This record gives sequence, C-alpha cells and structure tokens, in this order.
Amino acid sequence: MRYNAENQYKQKYVQEDAMESAIQIRKRGVMTIPSELREKYGIQEGDTFQLVDMDGIFVLTPMVPMVPELAREIERFRRESEASTDELMQGMRKERERYYKEKYGNT
Repeated sequence: MRYNAENQYKQKYVQEDAMESAIQIRKRGVMTIPSELREKYGIQEGDTFQLVDMDGIFVLTPMVPMVPELAREIERFRRESEASTDELMQGMRKERERYYKEKYGNT
C-alpha cells in the first residue's frame, strides 16, 4: 500500500509475528518468493498456487492436487472396511445413482 493508511492497515490486519518481505514483479509477471518463506513452508520448484484478489489484497494459497488425496482416502476406507475393489466400486455406483435420483428425480 502506498498511502498513509499503511500503518493503520498493518495495526488492524497484520499479526504481530507476521513475516514481511518485499518482492518485485519482473518481466512477464514473474515474482520470487523469498527463500525464508519457501523453506518455512516447504515450497518446491513446480508447486502450484492460486492467487485470489480480495479487493486489492492478494492471497496466495497452495493448490493441493485433489486426485491423489482422494485416491488415498478411498484406499484407506477400502482397507478399513475390508471391502474388495469390486464391492467398493459397486457401492460408489449405487451412491451415484441415489444422488442423481435425489437431485434430478426419476427421469
């Protein structure tokens, strides 16, 4: 922020233990995340983030690949329930049919 309200903003919204770092936008919009933050949060080359514009306040959040996480959860459930893969798939099909009927009726 480049106006006098910067200190007021910091007092209201920035935590006492928050880390501040200056960044510069380079050619083609490239920015570098400071090494202290990359180390603190385990950010590696190739990690993907989502940039959310909240009325001029930018929030950078990591994008977690959902497919691998979902696959791990399904496999954990399958092991805990001692169901076979075929039984699990059959149950998923039944749930999908039930959901479809609830959402769209018996068409």
